[in-house]
Amino acid sequence: MINFYRYKDKYFFSFLKYDEFEKVREEELKRVEGNIYFLNRLDPMKSRRSFLVSHPSLLFIDKEGVELLLLDTKDYSHLIPPWIRDRIYKGLVTSINTSYPNWETELYKEDKSKWKVNLLALGDVGSTLLIGLRLLGKDCIDEIGIYDRNINRLKRWEYEANQIVKPFYKEPFPKVIPLKMDELFDCDIFIFCASKGIPPVGSKVDDVRMAQFESNSNIIKEYATLARDVNFKGIFAVVSDPVDLLCKVAFLESNKDERGEFDFKGLASNQIIGYGLGVMNGRACFYAEKSKDTIHYLEEGRVFGPHGEGLIVADSIENYNEEISDFLTHKTLNANKEIRKFGFKPYVAPSLSSGALSIIATIKGEWFYGSTYMGEAYMGSKCRLRNNSIEIEQLKLPSKLFEKIEKTYERLVSII
Repeated sequence: MINFYRYKDKYFFSFLKYDEFEKVREEELKRVEGNIYFLNRLDPMKSRRSFLVSHPSLLFIDKEGVELLLLDTKDYSHLIPPWIRDRIYKGLVTSINTSYPNWETELYKEDKSKWKVNLLALGDVGSTLLIGLRLLGKDCIDEIGIYDRNINRLKRWEYEANQIVKPFYKEPFPKVIPLKMDELFDCDIFIFCASKGIPPVGSKVDDVRMAQFESNSNIIKEYATLARDVNFKGIFAVVSDPVDLLCKVAFLESNKDERGEFDFKGLASNQIIGYGLGVMNGRACFYAEKSKDTIHYLEEGRVFGPHGEGLIVADSIENYNEEISDFLTHKTLNANKEIRKFGFKPYVAPSLSSGALSIIATIKGEWFYGSTYMGEAYMGSKCRLRNNSIEIEQLKLPSKLFEKIEKTYERLVSII
């Protein structure tokens, strides 16, 4: 049985009973223009505060996990009225988890055509990402705030970035503005690029990304807690390595009270997005283009998982070839080592493919590769922000491919 409710100026439906809301007739919701909300109660440690209901099956999940990647082919027509199915396919139904104490935040998200972007740390990655945002974001970015604890570095990039100008061009690039610490979360998207302890070129560290985990965890904890303190409502974007694990750290640390106990009053898991998988797709494309046997990846393939060990490159979703996929996965995983052999840190492609281009796609509501929360881990996949809510691409995945994805997911869960 479906219950229909009105609360303030918003309308809900749910399979659950909510005595605190005014019960209304189904006909009243049918007349509502725009978004309506589906209410659930799931464990906030293992579920998002909100997500886009892009398929009827998502109304019936009792837990979230890596299965969110799978397209459910069951027929739900006898369980949901046609008008609700129609709303779902138009992207006008958002699921809200009322187990979060601040769930009402999801009801009043502002829809903007241009976002204010704030960027933390202007090292190799942050400065390159800044250049990308300045050059490419004029139609979707209002301004770019920058912050770095090194004041000279901060001043340098204020000068350098604002001097990137196209001659005789009437439409200016987004203005770059230096920030104070207490202004960091006055934005629509906060980009975390801070990093410490990056192994130098020539070091014998096998997994450069994981080598940064402990030091970068301590840094992100500080900013996740600050985001909680100021009740930040925007997107908390993680670019630093290891991306997927740092997303989980940010979620956990932001949701602890003064005693270190979880109260889930901080960043919602769906507010945090990891930006590391875009370059893995870029690297897979680079190698796929080198042979007629692999070039089909560009149109048929996907990448899943983390920015590092556990990555899975699928050469094709419909015609999955395990041997070709394993080859592309190996080449993609080791691409950064090739750059290091030349004597350079591999940060340019990640800064632009995973960073600038993917963040701009997020703002525009376009598909990109990002890590989002799936039950107990941040897992990379094709996704987008639609109607201010996360939508994960759902596919009919070959069983062998999904088995690999499950193993990667379980590994991520076991780490943190």
